[in-house]
Amino acid sequence: MKLKVVFICLVTIGFLTSCKSKKQVVHSQPKTAHHKVIERTEKITQLETKKEIKSTIFTSTEDYIQFFKDAAMEEMRIYKIPASITLAQGILESSSGNSELTKRSNNHFGIKCHKEWEGNHTFHDDDEKGECFRVYDNPATSYRDHSLFLTSRSRYSKLFNMASGDYVSWANGLSEAGYATDRRYPAKLIGLIEKFELHAYDTQVLGIAYKKVENLGLAQHIVVKGDTLYNISKRYGLTVEELKKINQLGSSDISIGQSLSVTK
Repeated sequence: MKLKVVFICLVTIGFLTSCKSKKQVVHSQPKTAHHKVIERTEKITQLETKKEIKSTIFTSTEDYIQFFKDAAMEEMRIYKIPASITLAQGILESSSGNSELTKRSNNHFGIKCHKEWEGNHTFHDDDEKGECFRVYDNPATSYRDHSLFLTSRSRYSKLFNMASGDYVSWANGLSEAGYATDRRYPAKLIGLIEKFELHAYDTQVLGIAYKKVENLGLAQHIVVKGDTLYNISKRYGLTVEELKKINQLGSSDISIGQSLSVTK
């Protein structure tokens, strides 16, 4: 009788142990499934919050100038690059902020990647097909990188020996240093500077009063720091003697802020 009772107890204990182990196996499955769902949710969130490059759209070149003139003057104060040159290059290289490359990359000066560039980049057809161009988070970064690009390369070093207000020499110097392959690049920059009177921002930084002169349709030139009769005459297709005769000058001495007629 005792043996029968012991046998029944052992069978009962074995049955209870078996049930418990089965419950543990079933309970472990939902945990694994729940972990996979969390991972998938995090990946979707990361894709949805990815930042995009945004650029400002300008309705005219005048709007572009008004938007960036302060940035150009600040770069001139720090790096001695004429504000007029910076603005003219920005207008020309970015089509007043509305070129395909600029809208896609905030690159206002057509600066290519080069070996040292570690930031984002995009590909665009220029002198060759599919060239690598720098991408910036915002236009202000592009303006600062333009200054760093010019000041950090030895081939542009001669530019910084020129007067800050001599935009003609700067335009020619950029071309000679190989900034652009277009042979008419200096003339285009000078044309923009004089059409939109961008040199007024140079004189503002240099502390010179800017004078807009209108004299019965006669072209006038306001002398800025670094000007000489020679470079003024070359700018307007005159000889030094013609320039002196037009303005009734007895010598080659001129002063900053002086107004000179440059029409024959």
